[in-house]
Amino acid sequence: MGVDLFFVLSGYLIAGQLLRAIHAGTPDYGRFMARRLYRTLPAYVVVVLLYFAVPAVRERDVIQPLWQFLTFTQNVGIVPPKAFSHAWSLCVEEQFYVLAPLVLALLARSRRERTAWVAVGLLVLGGMAVRAYTWLAVAADVPFDASSAAKGGAYMTWIYYPTWTRLDGLVAGVAMAAVQIHRPDLWSRLVARPNVLLVAAVAGVALSSVVFGGQIAGLAGATLGFPLLSWSLALAVVAGTSARCWISRYPRGVPDRVVAATAASAYSVYLTHKAVFGAVAKWGDGEPSAPALLLATAGTVAAGALLYLAVERPFIRLRDRWAPSRR
Repeated sequence: MGVDLFFVLSGYLIAGQLLRAIHAGTPDYGRFMARRLYRTLPAYVVVVLLYFAVPAVRERDVIQPLWQFLTFTQNVGIVPPKAFSHAWSLCVEEQFYVLAPLVLALLARSRRERTAWVAVGLLVLGGMAVRAYTWLAVAADVPFDASSAAKGGAYMTWIYYPTWTRLDGLVAGVAMAAVQIHRPDLWSRLVARPNVLLVAAVAGVALSSVVFGGQIAGLAGATLGFPLLSWSLALAVVAGTSARCWISRYPRGVPDRVVAATAASAYSVYLTHKAVFGAVAKWGDGEPSAPALLLATAGTVAAGALLYLAVERPFIRLRDRWAPSRR
């Protein structure tokens, strides 16, 4: 669910940048892509090189081909378990960076709000249809038997990882950004009672947990769970934009610097966490324990901080010098 929240946030924030530029008549897709690549590529390339140059880093022996990591297609056809498998969500994100400016520019040219909402509806319903058919034809133990269980490997390969089955969060985030920018009156009504939105979001997330039933979901979970979860999380994101929402403030006594450092290093932590957890698991012969969990967590924070300070932050500074944002 953390990954789904990431997709919603990404759709909301990235589409917000693009739509504001389109709305102002000053889109600069070259600058947009340059800033995105400066932000995501350097640390990712370093980790990919480590995985392939130093196999001992891998948390598992088997890994997808290098060309798939370099082309951000590693999430297509991946059969788990594999090393660095969590890069699938970054692949979805990078593909979104390429396609979102084109799609939003085309929708903006139509100048008809109905066209945009039809596109949103088609993406949501299309995703549901594709997942339902894929579950029945490929993932079900007994093909086209809705009452059978799902095969875990096939479910992960053809429903959990592919971009075309995981667009719900991005679409929900983009839709929220469009409402905020193009329908400020509706947005004002939405955020007027942020805690009511938050309660509805929590209820929707809880209901989606029931619908999914687990990571390897049945037909109902695969079909309905992703949009239900994504649009519920979208409500939480909208609620969190209001200063009056319960989740818009962190606990008293937590310094701003700690919050900022945690947010800044999150991407590097994401890239390195499985390698660190894998190393601790090998050291402890795979036996779970509280000391092992603490060591893995501390090691992940340390590895993420090191990657951020050594690679990510210098390139962010270069980005801000060579491709400054337009405010």
